[in-house]
Amino acid sequence: IVAKFGLAGLLLSGILGGLVLVAMGLMRLGRLVEFIPHPVTTGFTSGIATVIATIQLKDLFGLELASAPQHLYDRLRAYARASSTFDPWELAVGVFTLGLLVVLRRKLKRVPAPLVALPVVAPIAALLARFVPGVDITTIASRFQYDAGGGQLLPGIPQLPPLPLLPWEQAGPGGQPFVLTFETVRELVPSAFAVAMLGAIESLLSAVVADGMAGTRHDPDAELIGQGIGNVVAPFFGGIPSTGAIARTTTNVRSGARSPIAAIVHALTVLLAVLVLAPALGHLPMAALAALLLMVAWNMAEVKNFTTIIRVAPRADMLVLLLCYGLTVFVDMVVAVSVGIMLAALLFMRRMAEVTRARLHEGQATGVDGPLPPGVFVYEIAGPLFFGAAQRAMETLGTVGTLAKVVILRMEQVPVMDATGLVAL
Repeated sequence: IVAKFGLAGLLLSGILGGLVLVAMGLMRLGRLVEFIPHPVTTGFTSGIATVIATIQLKDLFGLELASAPQHLYDRLRAYARASSTFDPWELAVGVFTLGLLVVLRRKLKRVPAPLVALPVVAPIAALLARFVPGVDITTIASRFQYDAGGGQLLPGIPQLPPLPLLPWEQAGPGGQPFVLTFETVRELVPSAFAVAMLGAIESLLSAVVADGMAGTRHDPDAELIGQGIGNVVAPFFGGIPSTGAIARTTTNVRSGARSPIAAIVHALTVLLAVLVLAPALGHLPMAALAALLLMVAWNMAEVKNFTTIIRVAPRADMLVLLLCYGLTVFVDMVVAVSVGIMLAALLFMRRMAEVTRARLHEGQATGVDGPLPPGVFVYEIAGPLFFGAAQRAMETLGTVGTLAKVVILRMEQVPVMDATGLVAL
């Protein structure tokens, strides 16, 4: 979204996506998100994890790129072209951070591993850069800068609270001015839908995981309304769209959290970190942050679920999984969500059509005493008679032709029938 519409477009997408989430909550659609098939959500989240992971390779290997391509294939080609800028010291910092995160995650139960790993790695990287000739470790402060007013540029993170702003007055694509028109808003709608669906899926999955760990029961509609309001308000303070996160949620619950107070403490901690620790955070190496995000991507990828579906699930489910994954990685997450849900719905209709059975009895029928008189047929339908199965269920009647004088319909095993089934009947 940033590549196509700039920061202003991303903030507007967050507002529109937030409105969609609020509308979904008010229409009591929270439970419907739970009906999105597992292969769709797994393929989608694993695809996003792959994209996140590949984006980190640039900082992990210390590559210097002229531009950051949007699509995976172009990105990997850019990495290959920039291979001459590879910095082994950056990779060493990243690998050390990754190893430390893995070890600490297994050893520490109550303290989040990054809270220990990053403060350990940052001074080590600073010492390497100071005392080893030729070593230059890229940090947040050396990579980013901000305008402190009056044209003065300062390195790192601004030591300020979120300040009110108008999203549409921020930078457009390529840093150019953003022009707010109805046409632009219309072009942002698919992106807003993707933001809303990702927000709904990730947040409700986080809530389900928390329920399983804490023995609680969440209200999915309240979750959607809360996420929506947050995503509507945040862009007016420069905040990009956000969702509930499984990694943070599980860390929270494992640390003993059982109420929304934990989320409030979490937000205040982040705010205080910016207000008090911004200069110190500027010393964090980009390679260490890349390693942290690789760990996040691995946790998000659901590798075990992914491989299990491929090994044991029906072929149709496996194809849905791979298609959602491939579209997310190589095309676009908007397309992946839309195609995945549509394909899963079509497969569901086909399976429901297969469940509906229709049999034509001549001469003898179950539940009828004695033989049927000549020209009398019993047509028995079992299963739901809806648009996916109606035409197929009624096809057998066409074989009767002129032979039948009387057709008895037996439909006590039809639990539901829609308008299409009624027309076919």
